[in-house]
Amino acid sequence: RVHHRSSSAFASAVEMSLRRMLVPARDALARRGRFLSSTSHVGFASEGSNGARESAEKDATSSSPSGSATTSFGYKDVLAEEKEGMVREVFEKVAPSYDLMNDLMSAGVHRLWKDYLVSKVGVFPGMTHLDVAGGTGDVAFRVLRALRAEEAAARRAAGGGKPRSDPSSAGRVIVSDINPAMLREGEKRAAKHGLSRSTDVRGNPLATLEFVEGNAERLPFEDNSVDTYTIAFGLRNVTDTLAALKDARRVLRPGGRFFCLEFSKVTQEPLKSMYEMYSLNVIPAMGDLVARDRDSYQYLVESIRRFPKQEKLAAMMLEAGFVDVSHENLTGGIVALHSGFKLE
Repeated sequence: RVHHRSSSAFASAVEMSLRRMLVPARDALARRGRFLSSTSHVGFASEGSNGARESAEKDATSSSPSGSATTSFGYKDVLAEEKEGMVREVFEKVAPSYDLMNDLMSAGVHRLWKDYLVSKVGVFPGMTHLDVAGGTGDVAFRVLRALRAEEAAARRAAGGGKPRSDPSSAGRVIVSDINPAMLREGEKRAAKHGLSRSTDVRGNPLATLEFVEGNAERLPFEDNSVDTYTIAFGLRNVTDTLAALKDARRVLRPGGRFFCLEFSKVTQEPLKSMYEMYSLNVIPAMGDLVARDRDSYQYLVESIRRFPKQEKLAAMMLEAGFVDVSHENLTGGIVALHSGFKLE
C-alpha cells in the first residue's frame, strides 16, 4: 500500500513536470498544423496492478473459446483479423508527431541505436536494401546515404572521372510500410532533405529511394530480390511475428542478412525498475501532452511487454529458416539487435 501511494505520487509529479516542459512544444506544433484532425480512438485497457500486467505479458497468438485465432494488442487479446486495422489506426494518428515523439521518449538515443544498426548492414555498390515498417524513413535514409557514399568511393577508386549513364549500376533502398500516412511523412522528409534525386551534380546515377505500401507478412516483392532487410521498432506491431519472419527470409537473396532492432527485456536492476516506471508513466503522459493522444502511446508501451523477449525471438528466427542467428543488447536490453542469414 505504501509502495502504491509513493508510485502514484511519483507519477503525478512526473506528469506535472512534463506538462510544464512539453505543453509549449505541443502548442507550437499545433500552430503549425502538424497534427491530424480529431478521429475516433481505439479503446485501450491498461491493467491496474503489477500482477495484472505480468499476466498480460505473453507472446503468442492463441485461440479464443470460439476457436478464432487471437493475438495481442497491447494488454488486450483481439481477433487476429482485427489487429491490422487497429495498428493502422494508431499509426495514422501518430504519424505527424512520430519523429518528435521518438526524440522526446528516448532523449534522442534512438538515433544512436539506428546508427549502430546501419553500421552493421554492410552496404556495397549496386545492392538492394529493404526497410520494412520504415514509414518516416529514419533507417532507410541512413542506409541510402551510406550506400551513395560507398558507390561514390567505388567510382573514384575506379578512376571514374566520366559520368556513368547506366542507372542499373546504382543500388536501391526501398521503404515499405503498411500505413500510407507514415509513407507520406517519409516522402515529405525525403524531399526536404534532398534524397529524392536520381543523379548527382556530375550526372552519375545515384542509389534510388522508393516508398512501397506493403504488409510485413505478405510483402509485395519477388522471392530472392533483396540483399539486406531491416525492421526497426516495427516487428512487434505485426499480427503474426513468425509469418513476417518467414516472408523476410523469402524476399532475401541467398547470403542475404536480416536485422531486427526492437524494444526488448531489461534484466538488470536498478535500470529495470527505472525503465518500467518511466515507460508506464512518462511515455503515455508525453503522448497526451505533445501529440494529444495518450491511448496510442499507451498501446506502444504495452506492445513492448507483449513482444517476445531476446531468446524467444532468436528461436523464432531459427524456426523461420534463418541461420547464424545472434542478438546483442543495447542500453542494458532496453533495445536488442537481432540478425540472421539466409543461406539458400
